[in-house]
Amino acid sequence: MYFVHLTSYINRGASSKCATFALMPVSPQSFFTTQLLAWYKPTDRPMPWKAERDAYKVWLSEIILQQTRVEQGLPYYLKFTEAFPTVQHLATAPADQVMKLWQGLGYYSRARNLHAAAQYIHTELGGSFPNNYEALLKLKGVGEYTAAAIASFAFDELRAVLDGNVYRVLARYFGVDTPIDSPAAKKQFGQLANELIPAAQPGLYNQAIMDFGATLCKPAQPLCNTCPLAAECIAKAQNLQDKLPIKAGKIKQRERFFHYIIFNAGGNILVEQRTGKDIWQELYQFPMLEYTELLAPDTHEVADFIGQFAPSDWRITAAKGPYTQKLTHQKINAWFIEVEANGKLNAPEPSYKLTERQNLNIFAFPKIIDCYLQDNRLYLSLT
Repeated sequence: MYFVHLTSYINRGASSKCATFALMPVSPQSFFTTQLLAWYKPTDRPMPWKAERDAYKVWLSEIILQQTRVEQGLPYYLKFTEAFPTVQHLATAPADQVMKLWQGLGYYSRARNLHAAAQYIHTELGGSFPNNYEALLKLKGVGEYTAAAIASFAFDELRAVLDGNVYRVLARYFGVDTPIDSPAAKKQFGQLANELIPAAQPGLYNQAIMDFGATLCKPAQPLCNTCPLAAECIAKAQNLQDKLPIKAGKIKQRERFFHYIIFNAGGNILVEQRTGKDIWQELYQFPMLEYTELLAPDTHEVADFIGQFAPSDWRITAAKGPYTQKLTHQKINAWFIEVEANGKLNAPEPSYKLTERQNLNIFAFPKIIDCYLQDNRLYLSLT
């Protein structure tokens, strides 16, 4: 059987600068899939979730690893499985405990969705984890990729995964120049991925192609000289490794300016929980003034804001920063202004809490605040 290496995929709607092909004497299924599975050795990247059949633990690993490097996610996976060995343990845990364990991992909506999904499984499904793709999609925070991963890894369901690694491998090998962030890409790459996945080993194949993209077909400097697919790879043949995959648009980043006020009132610190529909929802912070630029600590805008909480007898003792944190769509710049206040502090909103400084470690803070606390040893300096 002969197969035109690219025509079936490129000509489904992609423009085709990459379309100089030759006939292949084998099908993509028999070469690509066979070579990929022959290459894959699970012991090369030993991780506790590999070969895991417990759907709860597979789900935990997939949520933790969304937009997160394996090396960064591993300690969080271990912390969560130790603190919450079953979905029932996670469902019945206090929200603040879940958020505190997640602190530093970012994209905090994942933690909120994780907790909500566990509660749904516990209360609505009687503690039984969904065991198929369609049912998994009903869990909060679970999309098509995560549902396919869980379904294939835990239940041997024939579902191909599509993540950044998979897009990259397929785009390079098949020479697909459809932008992977375009509406057409999901359908095109999804159809291709599902044609390649072997019925007998869907979970093994999915893990293999993701590991292949992470370790061999890397975004920069792919290891083409040792690649078992190089002989039939369009990107290798046409020197397109640094061109594929293609992305159509760049993310526009919004810049924001925060001024955190750290009140020291007789050893007590004022914190508030972020409750609005914004970044870091349900995490804690210090009273914060957002402005269109970073203000000097002695400006009247800062003084007026401080006065809302300490009507009289206060003084600024230090200003630290600026600190920065880059998010996907935003760049946060922050001053940390330490204030000595005598007398009782006002807390105009119910989201504010007055806590002893030694108890700050129980709250889940955004990374930018945690960095400030660690750098400046707040617990020691506010005496």
